[in-house]
Amino acid sequence: MSGEVRPGDFIRLDETAASLGVSVTPVREALLTLRGEGLVDLVPRRGYLVSPMSRQDIEDIFWLQAELSKRIIDRAIPRYEAETLEHHSDLIDDFEAASAAGDTDGVVRAQYAIHRSINRVSCSDKLSRFLGNAARYMPYRLYAQDPEWRANALEDNRRMLEALRAGDVDAAHTVVDDEFSAGARLLVEHLDRAGVWDESREPEAAKQA
Repeated sequence: MSGEVRPGDFIRLDETAASLGVSVTPVREALLTLRGEGLVDLVPRRGYLVSPMSRQDIEDIFWLQAELSKRIIDRAIPRYEAETLEHHSDLIDDFEAASAAGDTDGVVRAQYAIHRSINRVSCSDKLSRFLGNAARYMPYRLYAQDPEWRANALEDNRRMLEALRAGDVDAAHTVVDDEFSAGARLLVEHLDRAGVWDESREPEAAKQA
């Protein structure tokens, strides 16, 4: 999703394993998973080919994440108590500190922890797992390097905390929609600049946007 590997590029097991400093086995397993998700295709005797991607694919992925997140929020809100709200507030403080320090890895860890905290409170293991699978498409390191994204994410996290405290489902849903709409837009803009789209798969409206 970062655009570093482009549709049509071949991913070779030996080269990828060497670049990552691991054996071929985990690379093969990862590529098999990606194949199952439609992100790569296996070409006999040549390796794995990065599958084409469209803007609509990105929008669909983020829409799915938003819908799963809202369902999880619905279940989490009635379960929040003073202690879990305080813990959630502490996680936002961690995000703010990492953002202020320009600590990309710290921002990624804190944002993951914030979302994971909501998932745990919801007691929705299956939904959380589905969301986790979809969230692998989120290039959080790319986002975390952007000061504007960090500022907006911090504001979204604070708005979500207030919605959780108030038990306001509608306000929480609005935060979720804003977060994932912004994430989709930023990723589409990034991939636009990288020129990775398969225009043959784009709906006419998306091409003209």
